[in-house]
Amino acid sequence: MAKEEVYDGEDGPDEADETTRLLSSIPPYRSVGDLLKLPEQPEQYKSRWRSIRVMYLTMFLSSVSFSICMSSIWPYLQILDPDADTNLLGWVVAIYSLGQLIASPIFGFWANFRARSREPLVVSMIINILANVLYVYLESIPPKRLGYLMLARALIGFGAGNVAVVRSYVSGATTIKERTGSMAIMSAFQATGFIIGPLIQTAMVPVGFPGLVHSTFLHMDMYTSPAILSAIVGIINVILIITIFREHRVSDEEKVVNIQDSVPSIQEEIEEATKEYSPDYFAILSCIFLFFVVLFVFAVFETITTPLSMHMFAWTKEKATLYNGIILGVAGIISIAVFGVIRLISQRVNERYLLLGGFCFCLCGFLVYLPWGNEFPNVQYAAITDSNTSSHINYIYAATLDVNTTTQLPTTTMEATGCPFNYLWCRYTPAINLAQLLGGTLLISIGYPTCNVISYTIYSKILGPKPQGLWMGWLTASGSLARTLGPVFVTLVYDAYGPRVTFATMGGIIIVTIIIQISVFKKLVPFKLKSPISQKRQF
Repeated sequence: MAKEEVYDGEDGPDEADETTRLLSSIPPYRSVGDLLKLPEQPEQYKSRWRSIRVMYLTMFLSSVSFSICMSSIWPYLQILDPDADTNLLGWVVAIYSLGQLIASPIFGFWANFRARSREPLVVSMIINILANVLYVYLESIPPKRLGYLMLARALIGFGAGNVAVVRSYVSGATTIKERTGSMAIMSAFQATGFIIGPLIQTAMVPVGFPGLVHSTFLHMDMYTSPAILSAIVGIINVILIITIFREHRVSDEEKVVNIQDSVPSIQEEIEEATKEYSPDYFAILSCIFLFFVVLFVFAVFETITTPLSMHMFAWTKEKATLYNGIILGVAGIISIAVFGVIRLISQRVNERYLLLGGFCFCLCGFLVYLPWGNEFPNVQYAAITDSNTSSHINYIYAATLDVNTTTQLPTTTMEATGCPFNYLWCRYTPAINLAQLLGGTLLISIGYPTCNVISYTIYSKILGPKPQGLWMGWLTASGSLARTLGPVFVTLVYDAYGPRVTFATMGGIIIVTIIIQISVFKKLVPFKLKSPISQKRQF
């Protein structure tokens, strides 16, 4: 056979040339199957890709479980607790990510320790299903509704910690050449989940509130119907994982082929080399930080959209649920298109520049959000509590005089809308117009998916050939931490200072991140294996 030179990871004369591109780079190591040029068996190939597609579905459902309530959670929170403010909303949104933060390294370690992905996946999906059922029955628990809402959201997030296992499995079940495409497709499924979630909620708006069924035994309304559907689809996902999903690792299968063909020396050298290597931990930590900022940006965006639109445009709860569902759905469609474009332009543009460009788009989005002009939002100057109902509902009213009681009574039952009267900034901060909201959302919808897919693809390739379950768990945990802190941060700043300070602060955070990425630019390259197998070998 002719000589074949295995890539030894040595830098060329220009570190920034095409050989350093993450998505189009020469593989940093060669598997046994590559060395021996042994084709994968057709049945094995089909089984492997069936399992990967089940993982795509699992990632999709994880996204749906988060986004399905985002456009309605603020009005639903006001129904469960009429005294709720946006600070409380921040904690309700954040508790989901806190649950995911705790679960991600646990499920990642479990998958690595047991060398199986099915067990943590099934357990996580069952937790998710039960949490959605609890969400449906929140209105039947009057004494501690808020506490159980927090518990339900935390458990839904805990179940969503399986994304670490999903990413690890897909990384291990694909070759280097397949991995980038698979990661992009998985990101597209994740984005599709973010699309379908708000659109499902929008489709449920005609159900109304209190809805089709309103009893102690079942609540089926515009707020709970998506959770019911999410639980049903979760059951289907569990069945698919049990019946169709199979454990595959490219390296493990190639090891078996190698043993059968009695060529142990190559395998021994590869195993020895991968045992000795140590990844660039500085590059790994840099990727974790960049991924944290990416998810922080997204958490701020998705948390503030609904209350911001209600305050700026005086939308009612029902209108806010409908219109924001449409806006987030369109944003998700744009994100899917962006994933397709990334796959094309990554063949010509270095991925590190794509990541930098993604952050620039996000920065421009928050700059567009900044309020300016001389128009101010409508303010809720008058709001009362209806004493004739068991629930507390805000009304705008015109003062009239009852001749028998000489007391003022409400003459209308219109829902209070606009900027809350207790927000002092409403009186001096210009209103954001609809064009600004849509324009900023468009820019973030381009920047976020770009940063998302590129950052964890870079991370995966820096890690190299070893099992990545636990490392992917830490990456997911950093994203969960971002989605825990992001909602709390944005609601605290927004309540106290309004959108101008909120979005200016986000712009400053992104600028600092861009500076940091530029400073570590040369570190964000694939793992390089330096070992005896990097020498030319005669076959």
